[in-house]
Amino acid sequence: MSTKVIITAAITGAIHTPSMSPYLPITPKQIADEAVRAYEEGAAVAHIHVRNPENGMPSPDLELFREVVTQIKSRCNMILCLTTGGGFGMTTEQRVAVVPTFKPELASFNFGSMNFALFHVLDGRFKEFKYPWEKEYLVMTEDFIFPNTFKTLREFCEIFNANETKPELEIYDLGMINNVAFMLERGYLKRPVYMQFVLGILGGAPATIENLLYFYQTAQKTIGGDFTWSVCAAGRHQINMCTAALLMGGNVRVGLEDNLYLEKGVLAKSNAEQVAKIVRIARELGREPATPDEARQMLGLKGLEKVGY
Repeated sequence: MSTKVIITAAITGAIHTPSMSPYLPITPKQIADEAVRAYEEGAAVAHIHVRNPENGMPSPDLELFREVVTQIKSRCNMILCLTTGGGFGMTTEQRVAVVPTFKPELASFNFGSMNFALFHVLDGRFKEFKYPWEKEYLVMTEDFIFPNTFKTLREFCEIFNANETKPELEIYDLGMINNVAFMLERGYLKRPVYMQFVLGILGGAPATIENLLYFYQTAQKTIGGDFTWSVCAAGRHQINMCTAALLMGGNVRVGLEDNLYLEKGVLAKSNAEQVAKIVRIARELGREPATPDEARQMLGLKGLEKVGY
């Protein structure tokens, strides 16, 4: 087990809406500032979505991405993992456009279709919203399929390969590991792969230690030992699942995309607070946060000098 752990901060995402937390970063400057703060606390990677700065709605606007990535690059050398998941309702063309445009070192790559549901949060404390789009956005997920077909997987692989961008394969359920094995067999994916087990999304696998172990063991049997892996988990499961991953030798993702809280009933005021918390836990367990350059070596990335921003 490596003593080094790659810590990713998922800065804003496309799941939570502005009314859920006053600390959710919205503007390009807020997103860039949050990434740099996370870096200063020990994150080697920032996972980047962007939002309409006027109303906080998830956006595919490439100029917003450009503003964020150039600001971060001018201030630190952290790895930027750009989203190709985007937001609900975006086309596959909009989602993948960041890869040929910016040629990032790393980008997310959702590895199968699924019901990706958020409508159930309306049953709880979120009743009033600042912007009209927020409730509509959540309601529509009751009848939403997040499409990542084998055709899409093949086309995305070709785009990633052409731009020397390492895919971070997002694995929400067991069958997606089989999809990885198939695409490796066909030669569309290159070894060693980097997988992130995403737990706790309604429509995907529940966030349990048993499921985490089963995902890891299935990947070993199906793909072989030639892979690097990380874990992220929704909401209250975030720190528990990340701690389990640390014990198992994996890497971890925290951030306001996945969880708005620092602890029960206490909103996180920044991504940096969550990064600092998981760094403390990692060090108690004998793991040390990898620097961006150490993470580049661990993941086999092309380097910051070869990006397109």
